[in-house]
Amino acid sequence: MTTNIMRLAKPNFTHYKLPWLLAYLLKWLVISLFVGALAGSASALFLIALDHTTQLREMNQWLIWLLPLGGLIIGLTYYYWGSDVAKGNNQLIDEFHTPDRIIPLKMAPLVLFGTLATHLFGGSAGREGTAVQMGGAIADQFTRLFKLKKRDRRTIIITGISAGFASVFGTPLAGAVFAIEVLTIGRIRYEAILPSFLTAMVANYACQLWPVGHTHYAITSVPNMNVPMLLLTILAGIIFGLSAWLFSKSAEYWSKLFSKIKYPPMRPVVGGAILAVIIWSTGAFRYTGLGVPVIVDAFTTQQEPYVFLLKILFTTFTLSAGFKGGEVTPLFFIGATLGSALSLVLPLPVSLLAGMGFVAVFAGATNTPIACILMGIELFGATGAAYIAIACIMAYAFSGHTGIYQSQMIGTAKHLRFGLERGKRLNQIN
Repeated sequence: MTTNIMRLAKPNFTHYKLPWLLAYLLKWLVISLFVGALAGSASALFLIALDHTTQLREMNQWLIWLLPLGGLIIGLTYYYWGSDVAKGNNQLIDEFHTPDRIIPLKMAPLVLFGTLATHLFGGSAGREGTAVQMGGAIADQFTRLFKLKKRDRRTIIITGISAGFASVFGTPLAGAVFAIEVLTIGRIRYEAILPSFLTAMVANYACQLWPVGHTHYAITSVPNMNVPMLLLTILAGIIFGLSAWLFSKSAEYWSKLFSKIKYPPMRPVVGGAILAVIIWSTGAFRYTGLGVPVIVDAFTTQQEPYVFLLKILFTTFTLSAGFKGGEVTPLFFIGATLGSALSLVLPLPVSLLAGMGFVAVFAGATNTPIACILMGIELFGATGAAYIAIACIMAYAFSGHTGIYQSQMIGTAKHLRFGLERGKRLNQIN
């Protein structure tokens, strides 16, 4: 019996011939060049447009009063022309697990338009969703062009995700791993690791060829790791995981509430009107758009404990109402400001806690701890890698089986005691 098992486990090296491997590499190198160049350029154009849109809103804050009108335009556009691409990132994940049809290319311009409109009129949203959807839609068009088989189509969807993520944040390693980690909780799609990394590198380089820049963050102080520091980091990671859980549950709550409005185009109108009144009556302009200035400030200035809660509220309300964009940059905001506020009670440097929260809340909300560890190293350097890794892993473990991508599949339960059935989607267990 043991001999038979060993014989089955022994790899058959006769299949690993150099010509076949070179042909495989050449095939995906060509595809990665096309997908990476196009998706990276699309991300660059998006970032340029988003920067101008943000500046226009900040110079004309009265535009926030037009948020209901912007919501109506977005709602009508998706209702009449984009109902088949309205699921966004979840549609990419669905098409990976249960391939049905090529993702319509119109997903790219629709989400680009919707995101720019959301930011122009003051909605609280991110940008990763837009870049990933553009990358996925662009990549999937090559399925038909190259007559790819079912397995290759799944891989090319992964390349689109990695290209969009890597280029929009300037983090090719994190983007490549994010694409192969986000699809199934507890499983990394190693069969697509080569195309994912190739495309992420090409997309990041293509984006850098355009006149765009990425925000730089710095962790200025990292104490030596010891037992007390380890325990403090574990505690911080648990708190970051709970905040990720709160974000996911808040989005679920608001989505159910807005679903009671039976005519979908009216949802962002109602939501936009409520947001406009709240923003103007409270002066909460710092919670509109991406909130990058607040994120940068969190690394040097201790934030108030309520700041991260308000960003959760504004972002989940905005996106659940039907506005477009992503969740990741708001998650950066939430994590960085929460970490900064924790320095009030935890004896760790402000910049370190902000950096830990920056990536750890993201890890908990997307269930991608490995990608977030790599992102932390790419953004902040390797000096604080141990702190970042522990925070991301703890946040992942304590965020529960929730997440911002409801189409994620359960490959392996986070906690085997729960015995969650493999193959279920998050929306089946929430």
